[in-house]
Amino acid sequence: MTLHADPHLALVRPVQPLTPQGCQECLLLGSPWVHLRLCLTCGHVGCCDSSPNKHARRHAAADAHPIAQSFQPGEDWRWCYVHEAFV
Repeated sequence: MTLHADPHLALVRPVQPLTPQGCQECLLLGSPWVHLRLCLTCGHVGCCDSSPNKHARRHAAADAHPIAQSFQPGEDWRWCYVHEAFV
């Protein structure tokens, strides 16, 4: 895994997951998801790009919160949606 020095890391804050039980939007819609991502700016929990609705990516674009971390047990990687790179 190649890490990328990213200026968006300045947007990372200590966050608590807003919906630790799953993707915020999918829970409201009753839609399934594959994996979860945690926004490191506000704590939004969204579904991954392999999920039907891709809510984590949509959140990153709509709210200008580009850095997300895997919200899967045992994973701690971070991704920048702007640069499409691990950070």
